[in-house]
Amino acid sequence: MPTKPEILKRTLECESRLFRVESLDLRFSNGQERTFERLIGSGVPAVIVVPMLDDQRVILVREYGAGIHDYHVSLPKGRVDAGESLEEAADRELKEEAGYGARKLTLLKCLTQAPNYLSHRTQIVLAQDLYPEKLEGDEPEPLELEILHLNELPAWLGRGDITEARTIAALYLARDYIAAQTA
Repeated sequence: MPTKPEILKRTLECESRLFRVESLDLRFSNGQERTFERLIGSGVPAVIVVPMLDDQRVILVREYGAGIHDYHVSLPKGRVDAGESLEEAADRELKEEAGYGARKLTLLKCLTQAPNYLSHRTQIVLAQDLYPEKLEGDEPEPLELEILHLNELPAWLGRGDITEARTIAALYLARDYIAAQTA
């Protein structure tokens, strides 16, 4: 494994209430020096939940995404609040966004997004043995639920409204995990 580059200097370039842009002056093990910029999040972990009604049916939510200024279909997700475990956060987000709680939560994988530029990490959590329970969330409008059968995943991806990479990766990870458990 290569040696990590040495950080020669860090500079805060700009900051908002959600993000900081940081410039890094780096020296690589071969002596090359470069400046990289990266987007630093709040440092708070995030979860994305794959809620399974049974071994084939997944609950998805349709919500507005400001980044793309459009509605899209994705999985329930959110940040881990102070004092919460990943599992508690996943269960809370599921209750807030989909109106279900889960008796069984399994951590599947930690994902990064664009690691050359973003520091953000998301934990993929499989939620099974669901029961109805609704908590008030922070969404500005009610979220529409959609049910996906895992065997229809390729067709759904062709529709164009499931574009978020974390959701797509999480659905495939869950599908493969469940197939291995039921084999």
